[in-house]
Amino acid sequence: MVINMEATVKLEISDAEWEVMRIVWTLGESNSRQITEILADKMGWKSATVKTLLGRLVKKQALTTRKDGNAFIYTPLVAEQDAMDSATRALFGHLCQMKVGQTLADLIDDLTLSKANIADLQAQLAEKAKTAPETVACDCLPDGCDVMKQEA
Repeated sequence: MVINMEATVKLEISDAEWEVMRIVWTLGESNSRQITEILADKMGWKSATVKTLLGRLVKKQALTTRKDGNAFIYTPLVAEQDAMDSATRALFGHLCQMKVGQTLADLIDDLTLSKANIADLQAQLAEKAKTAPETVACDCLPDGCDVMKQEA
């Protein structure tokens, strides 16, 4: 299995393509029949839809494919964590930096986390608190904004 381990993976894929990638990442490699069966059960998708998505992911160099008899075997070219980190950074890069903390707090409220995940987050936040600024400035406008004054 060849996986791209670059620190900054730029993988622009649709929500449907994420569903396909999640299956291939979980299985390590998979044939089109397995992927189609799983997505038929999970999403109600037809074989043609899955094959179209697989083809797009190969073109985007997210997957590689090889023929094994009558089957096509798909293997990820991008590590799952790298892709998730890249997508998250891209999303948060579009948000007002002053509001990222509240967005993260809201996200944490909505997620199911294990006790180990929570302990890791608490340790990271404690370390981050040592060098954190008192406030984070708005970066929406070149000269910042007066949102903090308006919200006070």
